[in-house]
This record gives sequence, structure tokens and C-alpha cells, in this order.
Amino acid sequence: MKSHYKSLIHSVVFLTNFRIVASGKWIIFILAAVTCGSINYFLNSASYGDIAPQTGHYITCKTGLEGNNDVFSVYVTDGRIAEMASERLCDDKIIKRQYGEVKVTIGQSDYDTFRYINHGVVNLALVKSNVVDAFGADQIYGLTKIASHPDYSAFFIALRERPQLSKEYLLGKSIGLLDYPSSRSGHIVPKTVIQNIGLSDSNVNIVYYSSHKELRRALLAGEIDIISSYWAEEDSENFSKNYATPLQEDVSGMQWYLKMLTQNTDLFCAMQTVVNEIAMSHPRPYYKTITLEEGCN
Repeated sequence: MKSHYKSLIHSVVFLTNFRIVASGKWIIFILAAVTCGSINYFLNSASYGDIAPQTGHYITCKTGLEGNNDVFSVYVTDGRIAEMASERLCDDKIIKRQYGEVKVTIGQSDYDTFRYINHGVVNLALVKSNVVDAFGADQIYGLTKIASHPDYSAFFIALRERPQLSKEYLLGKSIGLLDYPSSRSGHIVPKTVIQNIGLSDSNVNIVYYSSHKELRRALLAGEIDIISSYWAEEDSENFSKNYATPLQEDVSGMQWYLKMLTQNTDLFCAMQTVVNEIAMSHPRPYYKTITLEEGCN
């Protein structure tokens, strides 16, 4: 019986030692594989290049410049502006002289905006200055402001009464906000106001929408009680300015940035002409007001 127990103990010890050795060998093997892979990556990283962000929402066109594979990349978040930009850029003589293709990407979210600006893959972008500043894209990629649309104010807008900025009034109300954490009028400002008066997501029904247009549709449809947005001239057709409560003035407006790693003044002037034409042709009054930066005669 004792010999049986001894044999059993020896077997357990052997198996335990075997597992330890085997585990050690596997660990060494895995570490070696990871190390070799890392070394191989760094040795060949130069040939990989920057991995550009991907999205399925874009418009492309060829300029007709044969043998030139350079792509003029544009990033905007407004579909109408994307169409107008594509039409004008593909016919622009300076673009035709310097690039073989134009690609206009239509961003769908803050994530799209952040990654495109952060990667520095765009030549022309319509974004807010805080995005460019956040990544130092002006210093790193040479993104230079060429034009800007005006600052604006943020409002709580209701359909049948003027919203009050009090805890008692907003308690239990359904409020429509933008699903864009970087949007000041549609997200940052209203959330700050709600927090400052002592409310939170637990006692205010916050409903998120994808655009300012969707916010207005939801308010008219009665899906929500209040929306947070800017006030546009065309809003007078469906809403009363008497039922718009100011939240903050001087919210930063949209700005056009051009990548200027070289002193490409021909491109600078051409892009100012293009964005000015887009502004004058856009149906929304907000975009019709534009200020061009100095630097082009």
C-alpha cells in the first residue's frame, strides 16, 4: 500500500514538474515570437506608412492629370457642402495642375473628425478650431486657417413656451441634445447648464440625435420638450424666438483649414475662392457669412 502511495506521489510530482517546464517553454516561445514580431515591425515600419482612417461616406473624382497619383483630401461634416466642394474642386485649374484626384469625406461623428485631424491626412477641412488646437494640427501638419464662419449663440428652444433655466422647470423634461461630445451648442453648453442647476441624466430625460436638423424635426414632432441648438434665421418659419432661451453667447463657429506644409500660395488663393463660392451658394444663411484670411491678393 505504501509503495502504491509513493508511486502516486512520484507521478503527481512528475506531472507537476512537466507542466511547469512545459509552461516555461511555452512562455519562452511566446515571448520570442512577440519580440521577433516587434523587431520585424520596427525594421519595416518605414515601408508601412501612416494608416489613414477609413469611412464609407465620401465623394471622389478624377482631375484628368495623368500620371499624378496625389489625392487632394477634404473633410467636412455637411453633405451639401461635400457635394458643392467636390463639384468646384474637380473643375479648379490649380487642383487640376497639382493633383490627380479629389476625395471629399463626409464625417458622421466626432470620432471621424478627431481621427482625420489627428492623422493629418486632409488637405482641406471644415471644422472648429478646438479640434485643430487639441491635436496641435496647425503645428504638426501645417493646417492653416483660410476662412471662418461667424460665432453664434446656444439656446434652449421649445415649441409652445419659453424654457426656464431652473431645476424645478427642467426636472422631468425631455431634452434633445446632439450626439457629438465636441458640439458646444448641442452638447457641451446644455450639459454644463443642466449640471450647474443641480440636475443630471438620472432626473432629466436626455435624448440624443445625429444633427441639428434632426433636433428640429424631433421638436416639431413632439418627441421631446426642448432642444439645445443655435438660432438660425430660417427657424422663424417653424419656431418662435420668444420661446428660445439663451444659454451662451459667442460659441466658436466653423472654420476652413488648408494644409500648408509649403508656401503654395496658388493653392491658398484657389481654396479661398472655392470656399467663398460654397458659402455664397449654400442654402443656410449661417454659411453665407464668411470671413477670408489675409494672404491672397
